Amino acid sequence: MQWEIVIGLEVHTQLSTNTKIFSGASTAFGAEPNTQADAVSLALPGVLPVLNKGAVERAIKFGLATGAHIAPRSVFARKNYFYPDLPKGYQISQMDLPVVGQGALTIQVEPLSGNAKPYEKTVRITRAHLEEDAGKSVHGESQGVSGIDLNRAGTPLLEIVSEPDMSSAAEAVAYAKALHTLVRWIGICDGNMQEGSFRCDVNVSVRRKGEPLGTRREIKNLNSFKFMQQAIDYEVQWQIDTIENGGKIQQATVLFNPDTGETRMMRSKEDAHDYRYFPDPDLLPLEISPEWIDQVRATLPELPLAKQTRYTGELGLSAYDACLLTASREMADFFEAALGDANTQAKICANWVIGEVSAQLNRDGLDIAQSPISARQLSGMLQRIADGTISNSGAKEVFRTMWAEGGEADSIIEVKGLKQVSDAGAIEKLVDDIIAANSDKVAEYRSGKDKLFGFFVGLAMKASKGQANPAQLNDVLKKKLAG
Repeated sequence: MQWEIVIGLEVHTQLSTNTKIFSGASTAFGAEPNTQADAVSLALPGVLPVLNKGAVERAIKFGLATGAHIAPRSVFARKNYFYPDLPKGYQISQMDLPVVGQGALTIQVEPLSGNAKPYEKTVRITRAHLEEDAGKSVHGESQGVSGIDLNRAGTPLLEIVSEPDMSSAAEAVAYAKALHTLVRWIGICDGNMQEGSFRCDVNVSVRRKGEPLGTRREIKNLNSFKFMQQAIDYEVQWQIDTIENGGKIQQATVLFNPDTGETRMMRSKEDAHDYRYFPDPDLLPLEISPEWIDQVRATLPELPLAKQTRYTGELGLSAYDACLLTASREMADFFEAALGDANTQAKICANWVIGEVSAQLNRDGLDIAQSPISARQLSGMLQRIADGTISNSGAKEVFRTMWAEGGEADSIIEVKGLKQVSDAGAIEKLVDDIIAANSDKVAEYRSGKDKLFGFFVGLAMKASKGQANPAQLNDVLKKKLAG
């Protein structure tokens, strides 16, 4: 407890444009190596970059979604370093004047251990700047030879840099997940971590309470939330052990090995001056007018936090349920389509979407967009629960049938004979018959053995083949047993 952990994230978000940031080459994933590397990607002599308007609009969208300052004038710079997959010998990025300035993202943190309760936290965003991706070095294709694939070179990225506001792996993971949800929600990134569309660099340092900030080490290219948690936990403990054993932390870039669960140093960490930034003479300053910002603002959907507020305020859902329902835009859309105009059924609908639907999707390895049951089908079933046509157990039978075989709730209820008995006269006759056949148990109940009530309910449900309306049955039983 004497140690404080300080964490900041740099997230490289691949923007969802069809073409590269400074040329018309395709950004489609999975093409044969170097088939999407045009003259600009190859850095042939005399080529000039031309900025992709779609990439700028996606950056503006992100800035608006995080309440950030959108710079009316920003500048592209050359970040100079030499690596085989960077054919120009520099990367076009932004340094002093990024397109997106300070913003913030509110997150819900689920502690990873212990009995701590979930809590809310706001993480400040320092900046988000546009840049081009580098190519990819390919090792192991041939013995002793490395290859270069420049298909990714020039792919548009928005690098989102946070303040060092996080103090645990749980907070870092929660922030990364919230960011991942947001960029997918507003449609600027597909979020595919396996394909490299969303990559996280995590800066970690430790310090004793009351001391200045410690020296940070950067864990590069984490493409899994699970690996992020493991990497941070290992790195934190490694830094603490190093200092307590009399060592010093050297600023460095490290990689995480998921097989060993350890981080290892890749190279000493560069500072900004090592890259010799200077304005790119081939690109004019980027100017963004208020009118352009308003045009982009008009395309924004209702954001996750606003939806959560509406769900808790207007629909009466808990903050926890609202958070789960807005885990993705697809999930929220499914919930709202299933709910329709019946706001009074919001809790029942939420329970089914979060519960049975999500559980079955997980079991089958599907996401909500692949659900065999449509929102309209689920809505039809929920209406039959609400009007008393079927019981909860009957609804589960309808759900299982719809999932496996398809069909509409009404037809399944009819074919399987699941319609709930709600006729007062029929239920009274059923109860009278049970009481007449079990006079000894009735006497015991009336003498004070209240627990026998469940015995009578069980007999009644069995006699009705599970189709008696539970609420009506309970009312009739209580009256009849009271004598």
